[in-house]
Formats: sequence, C-alpha cells, structure tokens
Amino acid sequence: MTGATRTMISFVVGPSKFNYRVAAVALREGHVLTCREDDDDYVMLPGGRVEMGEATTVALAREIAEELHTTADIRRLLFIAENFFVHQGVSVHEIGTYYLIDLPSDFPFRREEVCFETEDEGHRLTFEWVPIEGDGLRRINLLPPWLDEKLRALPGAPEHLILRETR
Repeated sequence: MTGATRTMISFVVGPSKFNYRVAAVALREGHVLTCREDDDDYVMLPGGRVEMGEATTVALAREIAEELHTTADIRRLLFIAENFFVHQGVSVHEIGTYYLIDLPSDFPFRREEVCFETEDEGHRLTFEWVPIEGDGLRRINLLPPWLDEKLRALPGAPEHLILRETR
C-alpha cells in the first residue's frame, strides 16, 4: 500500500467508537511479548489497526515491521474477539484477531525488562517479555483482561469470543 492513502478501520459514531485490531502472541521460554505505549497504565500485545482492504495477516506483518523493526512468521489464528468496553469515557466496539507468531531468534529476549523500544505514529513504545505463569500479566495490567487466562492454555483451533468488559 506504499504511496496509497492509508485508511485505518477505526471510526467514531456518536458517543461510540469502532476499532478493527490485529495482535501478535509471541512466545519464548514461557514468556509473552507485551507492548506499552507511552506511559499508559496498561500493556497490550504487539499489533495495531487493520487498514481498509488489508487482510489481517498482512496487517500483522506490517505492524510487526513498523513496531519491532523485524519480520515474523505468522503461524496460526488463535482468537477472534468481539470486545465491548469503555476506554477514557468512550464506548468501544472492537473486533480483534490474535495470531500466534514466531519472531526471529535474534530478536532480543530479556526476562521482565524492556527488550526493545521504538517510536510509532508519535508514540513511544516499549516491549517486554512477561512470564505467562504467576501473576505477572495481571500485575502489568495486560488488556484485554481475558488474555491472562487464555494465554495459559492456547486453543488447538481458533476460538470466537464475545466479551463485555468492565475496566
């Protein structure tokens, strides 16, 4: 889509917002890679918004290249999640696709400390490998909150989730 106008699938309708997001589940030695934007009080999985006319796998590969400055082997779809939540006073309807990925072996791995930092669309992003077991994901406030449980036992086939969250 180089040179073309980029249109993210995210828009406001009255007091509500719709967002179409893709995210990566990158695992290494019992840890999952998380992303914190600026100084948010929560973290998320790496990824971002899908663009108009873009397949989710293409969107995820683009987001990984933009955010992590590397490539990824996108292995398989884990979840399609319809999330309904309120963020900063706005009712959000988000559809998210979550893929299991492999990062190159030379991508930095440091347990529970920042392993990579970058800027994307004017925001500072920091990435950290966090252990899946224990209370690490709750302690860092991984959103959406259902990921804490789902990452502990990944499904063998894609799961469709419909969630109404309270944050």
